[in-house]
Amino acid sequence: MSLVLVRVVDTLPDAFPLLAAHAAEEGVRNMALLADQWRAGTQRFDDPGALFAAYIDGELAGIGGVTPQSDLAEPAMRMRRLYVAPAFRRQGVGQALAGAMIQQGLQAARLLTANARAGEAAPLFWEAMGFSPVEVTGHTHKMRG
Repeated sequence: MSLVLVRVVDTLPDAFPLLAAHAAEEGVRNMALLADQWRAGTQRFDDPGALFAAYIDGELAGIGGVTPQSDLAEPAMRMRRLYVAPAFRRQGVGQALAGAMIQQGLQAARLLTANARAGEAAPLFWEAMGFSPVEVTGHTHKMRG
């Protein structure tokens, strides 16, 4: 198995519609939001943010990004749009993506946030990645670098 992370810059990956279809089948809205916001140009994960695609043996396995979060009193970066296709789960794809997102985020700010309301596994995932639960409107977890 060969896992490769690629920074997405100008266009979403060619296989993104299939990834978005998997998400929709599971009732996960974040890939549809990513597609809509990317198309509209409202969220492109520009520097200091980044969007990463994960490929296993050349097949798109997941995607995730980080953007500035401007609604807090201190500089912060927000983990966004993390999704791994069901066939690629439990193979380190989510951890690899989150690791790249965290590294990118910590280059820009000492505070990282995540919203783990998407599913019951999400809070445990972010906590395993070093985030702590918080009770704040807009996000459920934070990490200080």
